[in-house]
Amino acid sequence: MATPLLFNPHTYDPTHFDPETRRLLRATVDWFEDRGKRRLIEDYRTRAWLGDFLAFAAKERLFATFLTPASAATDEDQRWDTARIAALNEILGFYGLDYWYAWQVTILGLGPVWQSDNAAARTRAADLLSQGEVFAFGLSEKTHGADIYSTDMLLEPQADGSFRASGSKYYIGNGNAAGLVSVFGRRTDVDGPDGYVFFAADSRHPAYHLVKNVVDSSKFVSEFRLEDYPVAPEDVLHTGRAAFDAALNTVNVGKFNLCTASIGICEHAMYEAVTHAHNRILYGRPVTAFPHVRRELAEAYVRLVGMKLFSDRAVDYFRSAGPEDRRYLLFNPMTKMKVTTEGEKVIDLMWDVIAAKGFEKDNYFSQAAIEIRGLPKLEGTVHVNLALILKFMRNHLLDPIDVPAVPTRLDAADDDFLFRQGPARGLGSVRFHDWRPAYDAHAEVPNVARFREQADALCEFVTAVAPDEEQSRDLDFLLSVGQLFALVVHGQLILEQARLTDLDESVLDELFSVLVRDFSGHCVELHGKDSATEEQQRWALGAVRRPVVDEERSAQVWRRVEALSGAYEMSL
Repeated sequence: MATPLLFNPHTYDPTHFDPETRRLLRATVDWFEDRGKRRLIEDYRTRAWLGDFLAFAAKERLFATFLTPASAATDEDQRWDTARIAALNEILGFYGLDYWYAWQVTILGLGPVWQSDNAAARTRAADLLSQGEVFAFGLSEKTHGADIYSTDMLLEPQADGSFRASGSKYYIGNGNAAGLVSVFGRRTDVDGPDGYVFFAADSRHPAYHLVKNVVDSSKFVSEFRLEDYPVAPEDVLHTGRAAFDAALNTVNVGKFNLCTASIGICEHAMYEAVTHAHNRILYGRPVTAFPHVRRELAEAYVRLVGMKLFSDRAVDYFRSAGPEDRRYLLFNPMTKMKVTTEGEKVIDLMWDVIAAKGFEKDNYFSQAAIEIRGLPKLEGTVHVNLALILKFMRNHLLDPIDVPAVPTRLDAADDDFLFRQGPARGLGSVRFHDWRPAYDAHAEVPNVARFREQADALCEFVTAVAPDEEQSRDLDFLLSVGQLFALVVHGQLILEQARLTDLDESVLDELFSVLVRDFSGHCVELHGKDSATEEQQRWALGAVRRPVVDEERSAQVWRRVEALSGAYEMSL
């Protein structure tokens, strides 16, 4: 039986979007399909720059349509719509992360511009987009990484009110070709946060020196250096604390894109892996006849479905955010941290099955196995995002409030709040709706009920054996707690989306059997932490659960996986 849960280029028709969005998404799929698998892999292997793709995007006005907010739009189809941005992330990830990366870094480069009150810079950015230009985000540095408190990009004030900027930036995507680079620096005459400046630079200016591509890839992740670069008043995007907030709020917008890119990678790899395994005969039987192979492929499938359900539902909260509803600040690092690490697990499970086939140069899988590793490490490490997630744990688990339900958001609206998020602080004051009704609505699903027991146990942990002051400084211990909390949030949004989409109960039950095992594994890990108290150790072992086993359920899910064999193969 065919499955509608995964993206398939042969049948893709996004009718839930408006006509122009639908046309552009389909045109992008067709461009890659016409290009063919052999050329796709060859360009990846030879590290070819993405000029052909960017020419296509310019011709179709793809970036201009999707990345120009309504406030800067010149036609009615232009808006910043997270739902269709997510759809394009998935498509670009499906065909190759290099293509996604050029688009992703353009999004980051635009963030400080669209948050700015500088009308001239906004008009310039809109014009560059309409010309098919890409953008870059000049934040991180070789010595300090993304520690923007310590930036060494220095701006020397001039008598006429302008600046001269000198310094270097490192690990900056599109730095070789960007029509506009949003660069973070600090004034030499003002100490502290008041001296921060975000300004717009041009990679083609004589004072802009491209040093090198720091990675061995088609992705041009540059090191560049500014030497006495002239920064006019009309180039300044933000000053003072507003520049700091623009940096963090831009990352909030950009990090969301990592989850759907990861999903696209896993989907393409899954078609290849299942097709290969199902058609390979070993000891007189298809490889997929072996129980351990079925278990691994089925687990990979339901994890991937969970990634999609969570990410789709997170889009709704992102699009519905506002000054009084900042729940997206939890769900956003969840998409970046949890969904992308799930992607690594999905690839590893399939790779265990296809083994040496995963190394072959004529497959997409070989690049998927490499590129899936990068996404958990971009826009903040897993550890950084887990630490961020912990800031919301007590309010989310124990102190819910009544707020209107968030609907599915596929409407053609402009997500303007993303560029007026305001000061990047106050995370401890963010409040949430009650997470329990999502679980209650699926209480009849055995493994959802079993996982709910573990979620309730985590509430007991927070109220009865929470880390003391000394343990609160032990980040290694806290990160184990963060993994448990992340699973509860992951399950909540999966369940909300499952209800909205009427997900098959067998798939949901199989998915939660995996989450039950994951929770138990993290409990065992917490039990073994050096600083865990005796009470915490007892709690950890007491929260371990065995999933409910159902052979018929597993067989139904396997039939869905089996149907992927031959369902899609990219033309040569």
